[in-house]
Amino acid sequence: MKICVYGASSNQIDKNLIKVGEELGVEMAKRGIPLIFGAGANGMMGAVARGITKGGGHMTGIAPSFFEVDGIIYDKCDELIRPETMWDRKTLLRDFADAYIVTPGGIGTMDEFFEVLTLKQLGRTDKAMVILNIDGFYDKLIALLDGFIKDKAVKETVYDLFYVTTSVNDALDYIENYTSEKGDASKYKFI
Repeated sequence: MKICVYGASSNQIDKNLIKVGEELGVEMAKRGIPLIFGAGANGMMGAVARGITKGGGHMTGIAPSFFEVDGIIYDKCDELIRPETMWDRKTLLRDFADAYIVTPGGIGTMDEFFEVLTLKQLGRTDKAMVILNIDGFYDKLIALLDGFIKDKAVKETVYDLFYVTTSVNDALDYIENYTSEKGDASKYKFI
């Protein structure tokens, strides 16, 4: 099983979030779970990658070929895939993984989260997805979804599509014990 971890590339993110990102990488390595990620050296991406390195795990980074600035790409990736576009990068990240963990991030992370969420709602994927809500980082996202539900733009069953936790071990346990509901996507559709 390979897990794609989505997260910020910014070094400005809170240091406690970075610490938990490294813990996630170490725990993934300990459990023998390879990392698929955006190949970033900084922020949450870099933190998880450093944890994988510390734990002796395996990682595949996927970054578009135009990311050529020194220090952007994590230099200890076991495998580095260089597609031409961000679109191709997102597709490879999504397709190479067997599950997803969303760590604190910005616009790019939200784009990746909502793409997978939409695909799950449409029954196009059945992979486990976890939001690692460190220090309440994603409380506002959950409030946004609650607002969409209240306004009847989204069904409450949206929460069946992903799992929210504050614990690295709980996130990985959920993924390792995940049972697909493939074939029952009709309860999520608005058709």
